[in-house]
Amino acid sequence: MMTQVRSLGLRGVEGYEVTAECDLSGGLPNFEIVGLPDTAVKEARDRVRAAVKNCGFTFPVSRITVNLAPADRRKGGTVYDLPILVGILSAGGQLPPVSPKAAFLGELSLSGAVRSVPGMLPMALAAKAAGIEALFVPADAAAEATLAKGPAVYPVAHVSQLVAHLTGEAPISPAPPWSPGAEGEEVLDFAEVKGQENVKRALEIAAAGGHNVLMIGPPGSGKSMLARRLPSILPGLSEREALEATAVWSVLGLTDKDRPLLTARPFRAPHHTISAMGMAGGGAPIPRPGEISLAHHGVLFLDELPEFHKDVLEVLRQPMEEGTVQITRAGGSERFPAQFMLVCAMNPCKCGWYGHGARCKCSPKDVEKYQSKLSGPLLDRVDLTVEVDAPDFDTLSEKPAGETSAAIKGRVDAARSVQAARFGAEGVPCNAQMGRGELEAFCPLDGPCQALLKGAFERMGLTARSYDRILRVARTIADLDHSEAIQVPHLAEALQYRASGWLAK
Repeated sequence: MMTQVRSLGLRGVEGYEVTAECDLSGGLPNFEIVGLPDTAVKEARDRVRAAVKNCGFTFPVSRITVNLAPADRRKGGTVYDLPILVGILSAGGQLPPVSPKAAFLGELSLSGAVRSVPGMLPMALAAKAAGIEALFVPADAAAEATLAKGPAVYPVAHVSQLVAHLTGEAPISPAPPWSPGAEGEEVLDFAEVKGQENVKRALEIAAAGGHNVLMIGPPGSGKSMLARRLPSILPGLSEREALEATAVWSVLGLTDKDRPLLTARPFRAPHHTISAMGMAGGGAPIPRPGEISLAHHGVLFLDELPEFHKDVLEVLRQPMEEGTVQITRAGGSERFPAQFMLVCAMNPCKCGWYGHGARCKCSPKDVEKYQSKLSGPLLDRVDLTVEVDAPDFDTLSEKPAGETSAAIKGRVDAARSVQAARFGAEGVPCNAQMGRGELEAFCPLDGPCQALLKGAFERMGLTARSYDRILRVARTIADLDHSEAIQVPHLAEALQYRASGWLAK
């Protein structure tokens, strides 16, 4: 006898429908799984056999063939344990036929307990798109599955519980939709920062427009401290952004039953020893997302920027322009989302004191060698470069009296509201992502602005890319200033962030 049980699978950060076709036939006892399974899927044979016996059922003594369709797509993970078990019991007459509008997924323990699997959110979204009405998932992953707002989600803790539901003995109640609690994460506040008003201003502009930032200054000047306070002034995630960002974290198993949804923009700060694959994504046989995808709709903070390997930094260039990263390996090709704010911090030289007279012990050649670790094309993609000066004694001895993050965030949110009204629901989310059409429509320059930008273009040796980025930053500054048009002061401030006095000439 043959039965079909619907399930879901993962490809990249997207789910797709899989059908577990289970056939019991005569012949020598055998249990075979086909459909391009990986090792974890093949090992389901032993987990399912043990779970069936330990739950009081009889494992069929026959030739068992399980086909995971579509058979031409590679299957991985332990997500198919539960549908295979249901299919075998149903084909053997120990369970009634399952509904064609129901789907099952989850890993089995040898005792029959159902364990959570990564990627629950994208698979639940795929179930919604496939018209599935009932989704049976591990109990620990039920909250995440409800985020799809699609099929009824039935939390299953044990095979015996699922059997009781399918036979009508003890129906399982659908899981209620998950909603975040009132408590939030404690965030660092800009009010604790002494001085550094110019850097706070640059970070406010960056947050308001989603721009990339590079902070350059001596050791201990507060670059990392300032960067880690940036999330406190970023606008909140929209529902679409939260689902997209959470999908990446879910695929990597970084969500849990208590917090299945990202409610704040991600902040990723990988160590400088990270590999290019760890940054961009990859792996075998199926590519997986990297740090730039984990920072999707959030911040990627690279401290001690020149200490990163050159190949690691260069893989950032294309994703910074396109918002996605294409990973191609022998096992397949995947495209991952990578729309992030790049925030970097670096010392101006190896000893860190270039520009401070005799305190710097580096020769001009040493300074040039240190700064040459950063390529021109990478620096050209940075919208704002700002100097972070070492605070003096008087500044440090004063009590913090800076502006709070809440006050700064209020201005950032107001600027983002202007951008949302400007671009519409289907447009780009912020100024940093404006294309050529938006630049021409929303960043016109009058005569004085044209003259200023022309002089700067020739004097500073700007590129076409930096020209566009200056316009985007100027548009953000104008939004913060509640100005309909870009004016000379807005453009002049945007231009001053294109060069840094720290960098050796």
